[in-house]
Amino acid sequence: TAPRARRGGISTLAAGALGVCGAMAAVRFADGDWAEDAEFAAYGAATPALRALDAETAHDVAVAALALGLGPRRRRRDGEALRVEALGTTFSNPIGLAAGFDKDARAFEALLRVGFGFVEIGSVTPKPQPGNPKPRAFRLREHGAVINRYGFNSQGHESARTRLARRRDAVAAEGDDATAEPRGVLGVNLGKNKLTPEDNAADDYVLGVENIGEFGDYIVVNISSPNTPGLRNLQGRKHLSGLLRKVLDARDKNPGTAKTPVLVKIAPDLTDAALRDIASVVKSEKVDGVIVSNTTIARPDAIKAHAHGDEAGGLSGKPLMEPSTKVLHDLYKLTGGKITLVGCGGIASGEDAYAKIRAGASLVQLYTAFAFEGPPLIPRIKRELEECLARDGFKSVQDAIGAAHRK
Repeated sequence: TAPRARRGGISTLAAGALGVCGAMAAVRFADGDWAEDAEFAAYGAATPALRALDAETAHDVAVAALALGLGPRRRRRDGEALRVEALGTTFSNPIGLAAGFDKDARAFEALLRVGFGFVEIGSVTPKPQPGNPKPRAFRLREHGAVINRYGFNSQGHESARTRLARRRDAVAAEGDDATAEPRGVLGVNLGKNKLTPEDNAADDYVLGVENIGEFGDYIVVNISSPNTPGLRNLQGRKHLSGLLRKVLDARDKNPGTAKTPVLVKIAPDLTDAALRDIASVVKSEKVDGVIVSNTTIARPDAIKAHAHGDEAGGLSGKPLMEPSTKVLHDLYKLTGGKITLVGCGGIASGEDAYAKIRAGASLVQLYTAFAFEGPPLIPRIKRELEECLARDGFKSVQDAIGAAHRK
């Protein structure tokens, strides 16, 4: 009886999703604010159907749908208050999608149309690899959190390169049309293969720069996933300086990447001494920015008490907001506000994004809240962020960056 009831529930959800798809088709090509509102509402109504699936299957279905162009399209232009100048480029808004959602560069075009200011694909490893055994992603819904141990599952550089090249060709074909809607900023996040020895890790990142770096508006060196054995050791001074030097040298020697900013993504689980070392290295090696932070291996008491609380892997979502923002705040102080910081971890509202910006972030990224709430989250966060700025007397995001450090 229970399996039959479950099948009936899923069938009802599927029927509802089909009905929503029909409504979406009716407004797909319409313009105007009403069409945007209708389309985002329809996709929001379809999101519960995905939550009826296990976490990884839901993720795969969402990416496949977006890869087919089945995503809402924002019509409204971002307000001037949201514009940010960072990493040598202009972001129409500071809200980005973190790496891990579009691992193989299949859906980034559709995601940019949703209204993200930037989307980061990856992490992409040089060779294809399956990642860790399934199940490897677990929702903790009541905590707005997810634990994952994907382990850099990736189709590899060659697959991503093919898809990224199409985007570059399309951008070139458009030319400099001042009336065209901004395409958004694309980041390329690089990982290492599991079987690459720690001492040779830099070689994988150099290959990433050489093979797919030219397609990104910025490049990220991801050395902080907790799901690849030994990866976080690369954050230590012993490895980090040499690794970044090799990556930056490869960047500078390649005409296609010579002016591309390079960022490093760090963990939230760092001692004060380790964070000071990272600050020292990124300043001395002249790294363009730091993403703070990846998922955490810590388990707050409330998470420990959950049925999935003892699963191995990185914890993301709301429990990460406070610890990752503290690391961001401390790193801003350590770098004197002179290095671009991207705040990532636990953002689920405009207030959360604003807190990261005040702590020192020029840009912010989210993922888990988007997985739970779907596309309607993005216009809501942007609207709430504008309200936060106006409330506190800031004319723009740019003016609010690092405000928590000012007297």
